[in-house]
Amino acid sequence: MTVALEALSAGRLVPAAVVGIALLVLLITRFKLHPFLGLTISSLVVAAIAGLSMDTAVASFAKGFGDTAAGVGTLIALGAMIGKLLADTGGADTLVDTIIGRSSTRSLPWAMAVVGALIGLPMFFEIGLVLIMPVILLVSRRSGLPLMRLGIPALAGLSAMHGLVPPHPGPLVAVNALNADLGITLGLGVLIAVPTVAVAGPLFARFAARWVDVPAPALFEGEQRDDAKPRPSFGVTLATVLLPVVLMMGKALADIVAAEGNPVRAVLDFLGTPVIALLIAVLVAMVTLGRGAAMTGRQIAGTVESGLPPIAGILLIVAAGGGFKQTLIDTGIGKLIADWVAGSGLSVLLLAWLVAVLIRLATGSATVATVTASGILAPLVTTLGPAETSLLVLAIGAGSLFFSHVNDAGFWLVKGYFGLTVGQNVKTWSIMETLISVTGLLLVLLVDLVV
Repeated sequence: MTVALEALSAGRLVPAAVVGIALLVLLITRFKLHPFLGLTISSLVVAAIAGLSMDTAVASFAKGFGDTAAGVGTLIALGAMIGKLLADTGGADTLVDTIIGRSSTRSLPWAMAVVGALIGLPMFFEIGLVLIMPVILLVSRRSGLPLMRLGIPALAGLSAMHGLVPPHPGPLVAVNALNADLGITLGLGVLIAVPTVAVAGPLFARFAARWVDVPAPALFEGEQRDDAKPRPSFGVTLATVLLPVVLMMGKALADIVAAEGNPVRAVLDFLGTPVIALLIAVLVAMVTLGRGAAMTGRQIAGTVESGLPPIAGILLIVAAGGGFKQTLIDTGIGKLIADWVAGSGLSVLLLAWLVAVLIRLATGSATVATVTASGILAPLVTTLGPAETSLLVLAIGAGSLFFSHVNDAGFWLVKGYFGLTVGQNVKTWSIMETLISVTGLLLVLLVDLVV
């Protein structure tokens, strides 16, 4: 449903966003209100202050809630099923034992960063998170390392791919909007992403683990298993986990190299759609992991079903976050800020980063920040060379990751999965995102000096 918006006074938009976000933080931290209720109330308050009628405000929130539940919510549910199968069949144990056996305690955070980057390359952050979460939790439990020492590097790998490296969907949007050279952007993206992940991941994780010392929650912990029972092999387990990655990567590559109407591209586009790829992965996991652990059909079905109740609260919070984000978008707050910054006299790369940062802070969406900033800055591309155009893509991508906070669905996902308070999540996840954004910008500006 398309929401018919009223003409809003620009002077009311920024105060609306500030009051709404401040109210949300207050409701959750001071009054201990459930985030789902806090997000719903704050969304209505933002709309009221901005000048939307209540009918329009409710419709806007419902649209964001429904779109997020239908998209991200479905992916979270399918990923949770795979995670529970990994836990209950011993597949996650196999991965964990292999990773620990082949890595020293000192190198484990770096190994988790690599795993996060590989899984995050072709898919959105939320999908990669639900796939890698069982591994993060179990490696933390088995290795004895603090949760943040391992979780932050994995999340840094996932997030950096989200903003900096095609064929991830985020950078591809900017590549297409700005007519950038995909090969140059990919090469520069990898060049910038590697040191960015190192700084925001394993290096920052040392401090994050001191600031927030929490044990790994038992969300994906499986039943007590008989060690005599068989486990899926490492190769089968790894192939099952990477199956949706391969399917989505196939779609991304097909969209790059194959012409529209090509039958192979059509098939890969279908198989690589996130919902289809994860659905296939669930069905395959039921066979490869379930049968590999000698489980009966009833046991496999029970495991799949039991994976859903623990994430019910997370789904509601994430969907409400989508409603809050949609309210901020529909009031025009993001566009107002972007237009104001675009009229300044800053350098193109710094301007691109700032536009993306402000839209990200206002709406909570890295994708919205990328799309909007790319559209605003597209007219400037005619004055840039191929390398600088690619750097413009990366500057926008870095800005789109800046300081995830309470209006970002990813913020609530990480908080829920890691069992953190809002304050703890800001000290770890939000600062990590900011480090990725600022480090990425500094490296973009540095590369611009030599290309």
